Amino acid sequence: MLSVLSYGRLVARAVIGGLSQTDGRDYSLVTASCGFGKDIRKGIQKKGMCYGDDACFIARHRSADVLGVADGVGGWRDYGVDPSQFSGTLMKTCERLIKEGRFVPSNPVGVLTTSYYELLQNKVPLLGSSTACIVVLDRQSHRLHTANLGDSGFLVVRGGEVVHRSDEQQHYFNTPFQLSIAPPEAEGEVLSDSPDTADSLSFDVQLGDIILTATDGLFDNMPDYMILHELKRLKNTNYESIQQTARSIAEHAHVLAYDPNYMSPFAQFACDNGLNVRGGKPDDITVLLSIVAEYTD
Repeated sequence: MLSVLSYGRLVARAVIGGLSQTDGRDYSLVTASCGFGKDIRKGIQKKGMCYGDDACFIARHRSADVLGVADGVGGWRDYGVDPSQFSGTLMKTCERLIKEGRFVPSNPVGVLTTSYYELLQNKVPLLGSSTACIVVLDRQSHRLHTANLGDSGFLVVRGGEVVHRSDEQQHYFNTPFQLSIAPPEAEGEVLSDSPDTADSLSFDVQLGDIILTATDGLFDNMPDYMILHELKRLKNTNYESIQQTARSIAEHAHVLAYDPNYMSPFAQFACDNGLNVRGGKPDDITVLLSIVAEYTD
């Protein structure tokens, strides 16, 4: 039988434990970006946050922080189409929907779907294809909601370890899922996936969690252990520190992409598919680096 004192201690522990699990503060993402076009040896950010054929956005709403990356399919250039127009417009449309409050934080697939169908309804067809990854932090629930279509993606790092990550979607080697708009005569011949096929995840995050969202130009050139090593430089939620770390990661990946002797993740994946490939993969690189922090106006 428990003594009154022992029972009191158990109750106190239960109450304190319950309080510690209930955090009434709103959360936010402190985010910095960096990127490189594959044909540019220094980081140049085009209007609209585009790096080469990649595009991204960072948007803030009273209910959520939202960010996204997209990778325009370069093959369209062979048909006289600028691949960056599709990815850039897709991300700008997502950003506008967030700022207008036309979204539900728990449904990032809905953001992608609405944006894509707006592009389809343009009077002047916007031809092209793109992968896409959307990440939403719900301020009050402290939950991260994600939608990933293709081979862009995200990592969530806590205590120096990857605790959550997106799943890559590939039809076959080096052919990711993608949103597409093709001319009428080419419909059915151009690979096109529905935004509803995006892989979606939802999970709780904690203060201090690091979220890395990027296009495949990063993940094809840097394995997890290299990324985690770079993230050790990140000591606080100061924006300048986050920006410096994002740049360091992007620069490292950019250098590795042009190393012919480096056995990159992309080269390893190619070998797994029966191809004799070595070296980095020259590509556009976009990095969004975020830290979960307490929300302040």
